[in-house]
Amino acid sequence: MLTIDEGYRALRAGTGAAVVVPRDVVEVAGPEAETFLQGQLSQDVARLAPGASTPSFLLDPTGKLGFWLRVTRLGPERFVLDLDAGFGEQAIARLTRFKLRTKVTIAALDWQCATLDRAGESTAATADGDGDDSSGAASITGDEVRVAAGWPGAAGTDVLAPAGTWVAAAEADGHPLAPAEALEAIRIESGVPALGTDLTVGETIPAEAGAWVIDASVSFTKGCYTGQELVARIDSRGGNVPRRLQGLVIEAPVGAAPVPGDEVLVDDQVVAAITSAAWSPAFEAVVALAMVPRSVAVPGSAVVRSAAGDHPARLLALPLVDPSA
Repeated sequence: MLTIDEGYRALRAGTGAAVVVPRDVVEVAGPEAETFLQGQLSQDVARLAPGASTPSFLLDPTGKLGFWLRVTRLGPERFVLDLDAGFGEQAIARLTRFKLRTKVTIAALDWQCATLDRAGESTAATADGDGDDSSGAASITGDEVRVAAGWPGAAGTDVLAPAGTWVAAAEADGHPLAPAEALEAIRIESGVPALGTDLTVGETIPAEAGAWVIDASVSFTKGCYTGQELVARIDSRGGNVPRRLQGLVIEAPVGAAPVPGDEVLVDDQVVAAITSAAWSPAFEAVVALAMVPRSVAVPGSAVVRSAAGDHPARLLALPLVDPSA
């Protein structure tokens, strides 16, 4: 196992490193799978060719966030959805509620996800934000699926496979395992939100996740889908929402790093709480995410109040730019 610093730099350099990522994987299959998902997901899955993948929202009927996931088409009648661990069963329940008499099966798969490298430039969005297959072509070998996984400023590859089959051979494949903390720092720097921390099921408005997430995850030209009205209404008003996910670079030592829940203060007023935080070898500081009110100027100065005391911080738009670049 590489150290956090070694793993971070190997992932960033694209020289070969892998991190096992907790993900839940759901299969949606059957003769009406495409039609069913087209009415449930915010992306235009009908335009996905076999082997193509794209981020998408699965919303509740009010348009609030149900789940943020990735949909990959494996064949004419078979799709897999992968999303942050712990939310798969809830997503299955949400999909099943709207299944009715549709000829489709929805089931959890005992699969794992591993991410390989995180180098290069990527916006993680499709060319036009409308579900074409440019967001990532998959390499499918049996049940192993390798998907191009673009994050802002951090392109990579994710491997979806039955539990234990690929991960056991990671080092032999030229990808020594890196700690999860190394990938977490890159995720935060890229502004990639996580379910249950940065995004709250049933509460978050999709546009609060950031413009690049909307561009990558929503088609504005497809037909109707559950929850569409709120997304379309906010887009027609210029995407303005009361708050938005923003980044922080915090001057705090590793041993006194702020944690989720710590307060963010601007001009001595509490404006937000940390939702994710990790040590960044590139910034030599703690990087973090927080939902910040629109009224707060970004970029700007802030203070993060933790159990170890107050820490000066910079409030920045996402993605965070590597200071050494």
